[in-house]
Amino acid sequence: MPRRIRRRIRGNFDRVCFKPCGVPGHSLEKVFLNEDELEAIRLMDYEGLYQEDVAKEMGVSRPTISRILKEARAKIADALLNGKSIEIKKNF
Repeated sequence: MPRRIRRRIRGNFDRVCFKPCGVPGHSLEKVFLNEDELEAIRLMDYEGLYQEDVAKEMGVSRPTISRILKEARAKIADALLNGKSIEIKKNF
């Protein structure tokens, strides 16, 4: 198994949670989004960078960014469509 590459993450994502309004948090299923997934979403979708630029910024390959984005978007869609909370999980 290849060793895990330490990714550069610039955002501060301590104690971040998003949940549907009007529903107690303890009764919701949770989706965990890793810091690197949120950082890739921030750079690509919010900052408007291309995948190649996101990869350089985070210090990983472009195929890795593609995989991270695919997984992150699937998790976010699952939470939005199925009324789940999203919690940000530290990578290391």
